Amino acid sequence: MKRVITFIMGIALAIPTFAQYQTNRERSRYNRDDTERYYGLRLGMNIASTSSESTNFDTNPRTGLVIGGVFGMQLSRQHPVWLEMGLMYSEKGGKTHLNDAKVTYRLGYLQLPIMAKYNFNVDDDLFISPFLGGYFAVGITGKVKNYETRESVSVFDSMKRFDGGLRGGCCLEYKMMYVELGYDLGLANIARDEFDAAHTRSLFANLGINF
Repeated sequence: MKRVITFIMGIALAIPTFAQYQTNRERSRYNRDDTERYYGLRLGMNIASTSSESTNFDTNPRTGLVIGGVFGMQLSRQHPVWLEMGLMYSEKGGKTHLNDAKVTYRLGYLQLPIMAKYNFNVDDDLFISPFLGGYFAVGITGKVKNYETRESVSVFDSMKRFDGGLRGGCCLEYKMMYVELGYDLGLANIARDEFDAAHTRSLFANLGINF
């Protein structure tokens, strides 16, 4: 799987970089009269957990895949303020021990992030952009696995499919290359038990391209 992801990412980065290199050298993200919008591809990882007062749902971090696409548009010609939204597949969850047995929660979400960005032009081809916004997500896959009994059941028997919260971080763009680091703070209660509350937490790091 790692080799496949690395290969796909290499191809995705190489093709548009060579095809649009000269055009990209001449563009400015501060005053892009001819390119007021962009599209992007993202691939990365989450370091995710769930937070709860209940030992059933309070978990330690586990890693998961992030992959998807984004669309961005400039909100003002006079200021480098951008709105970015996307559609991502994002793996979250966590791991814990219940009665000395290792248990993992694997949550796969279809996630819609919506963020405002402000671009700082460091150099002609280099931009740093802090971002702040939120996200909405719906669970499409999920399993709870007990490694002692080898049992695996649907996580949505004990957790709700809907999640939503705040998202913040910072990204760096050099020419068409893109890297970002951020944090998803889940605000929605994903626990089905009316006496317990559980929230997702996720540190994410993504690579990608904008074109």
